Amino acid sequence: MSDITIHELEAAINFWRARSPSSGDELVLCKEASALSKPYALMIVQRQTALSPEGLSATAREAWDSYVRLKNAL
Repeated sequence: MSDITIHELEAAINFWRARSPSSGDELVLCKEASALSKPYALMIVQRQTALSPEGLSATAREAWDSYVRLKNAL
């Protein structure tokens, strides 16, 4: 599988945020957006433009794979 660009990761986070908006007084992100936001933040801090899917945590990888499947089904 090819690397995930920062723009693709941002699109996935926005997809999950649209599908399951933040909730509660604290505006907590859904599980998928939260899992993807961590590698996204690291990419920004480390000035990376892409990362390997293998570098994602299990939860983030599941969120990414589900995003790709759902996006391709549209």
